[in-house]
Amino acid sequence: MYVNETQAQVRDMARQFAEEVVRPQAEALDRDERFPQDIYTAMGELGLFGIGVPEAHGGPGFDTLTYALVMEELSRGYSSVADQCGLVELISTLLVRHGTDAQRARWLGPAMRAQIRVAYCITEPEAGTDVSGIRTFARKTADGWVLNGGKIWIHNAPVADVGFVLAKTDREAGHRGMSIFIVDLHAKGVTRGPKEHKMGQRASQVGPLNFDDVELPADSLLGEEGRGFHIMMSVLDKGRVGIAALAVGIGQAGLEAAVDYARQRKQFGKAIAEFQGVQWLLADMAKDIEAARLLVHSAAVKIDRGEDATKACSIAKCFAGDMAVARTADAVQVFGGSGYIRGFEVERLYRDAKITQIYEGTNQIQRMIIARELLKNGARA
Repeated sequence: MYVNETQAQVRDMARQFAEEVVRPQAEALDRDERFPQDIYTAMGELGLFGIGVPEAHGGPGFDTLTYALVMEELSRGYSSVADQCGLVELISTLLVRHGTDAQRARWLGPAMRAQIRVAYCITEPEAGTDVSGIRTFARKTADGWVLNGGKIWIHNAPVADVGFVLAKTDREAGHRGMSIFIVDLHAKGVTRGPKEHKMGQRASQVGPLNFDDVELPADSLLGEEGRGFHIMMSVLDKGRVGIAALAVGIGQAGLEAAVDYARQRKQFGKAIAEFQGVQWLLADMAKDIEAARLLVHSAAVKIDRGEDATKACSIAKCFAGDMAVARTADAVQVFGGSGYIRGFEVERLYRDAKITQIYEGTNQIQRMIIARELLKNGARA
């Protein structure tokens, strides 16, 4: 896929940042499960948040392909850091498309400058893939709204300043009865549960949020009442491209580590890179990573052209997530016993890869979407 000069410059800047700032801290961040505040601040200063925000709203106005390039490079350094880029991009897109001038003035600039930390609050115990199962409810009052309910497994919940919360405003209206609210997470009635201890991407903190009679002003509603589900769905394609690019970055980091190790590790008097079995592992890693990268870029370009990108984004996300898990397993195999030991990068990459098959819609759901689009529109590309 052709990358123009501007896109290449942004990609190279993200690559340098990931190599010099992010990667050296990845092992410690994973071990300590610590939010990378210094990296987060530096990303805001470099303009790595809100990549797609138009210049009219204070952003750089880059396209989706540029966003995908940045996500891959940051993920090569550490996918927990790329997660933060993706989260701010999602929230920024919501504010640009559906926010009022006052909402953008209050939240958009600070989010892009890393002055606040954001959370997107959807998942509940009875509502993961099936969003219609949410029970969090916002009741209208004379002055605004009162929010009650709870969320689980929310990225940044332990550290976020503001949450974009999907809640029902009409319990009888199904998808048409949901709305999104911008909630100050330091407000009275908001409590945070304990941080979850995850398998991978451990510096991207996850936890529950509870809302107990949280009073919200009228202007906390994002977009129109009852349009929350549609607003949420409007950013899914871009979100899936972001996760797919993140998965490619994990795979690429695994390939680079495996190639370097294969050159250095000696068995039977020669480097293991000389053995055909190892060469085939490396070759399969390289071809699948490149295929995933091209799928990501193709889906991003479809979004940028205003085309229907749903199938392309689901294909990219599904393929890239499966690739990242399979090919980081191959990287561990190249390392042998060393790859199974904490402190070796490929061990972390293998753990980090798994979530890419789950969040932003499980890969089983992606297959359902792909099949639905095929049956609805036919099999032609």
